[in-house]
Amino acid sequence: MQVKEILRVKGNRLVSVDPSGQTSDAVRTMARENLGSLVVLQHERMVGMLTFHELLRALALRGGTLGELPVGEIMDRDPVTATPDMELNDLRRTMLESGARYLPVMKEGRLLGVISFRDVAKAVLEEQDFENRMLKGYIKNSLA
Repeated sequence: MQVKEILRVKGNRLVSVDPSGQTSDAVRTMARENLGSLVVLQHERMVGMLTFHELLRALALRGGTLGELPVGEIMDRDPVTATPDMELNDLRRTMLESGARYLPVMKEGRLLGVISFRDVAKAVLEEQDFENRMLKGYIKNSLA
């Protein structure tokens, strides 16, 4: 299974924030949309990622408040990315080795979507369920 197949099933809905936007507004957006990350776009180009990890670090460093802190000051400016042709096992390995829970999917400098660790877990489960059904069908038909 490739990343593009996960995106096709998931859809390519993106919620973004501008780097000059306030982190407190980003938190409200993430809470309202039930998201763990936002793509940071400037002039329709990805310039970073904001995840709950960056937000928690900022809260810890700032005594539990964000105030008017701009997103651009805490975003990950160089997030680990995936490509649409990346195989599922390579994607899992990349996420585990980097510790990234959200990977932007890029093709020729263009953002196609974001894959979360949850999306990967769901894809793995569905792939295993499909393989199990196929094997059971094969065994049942070969014994008949």
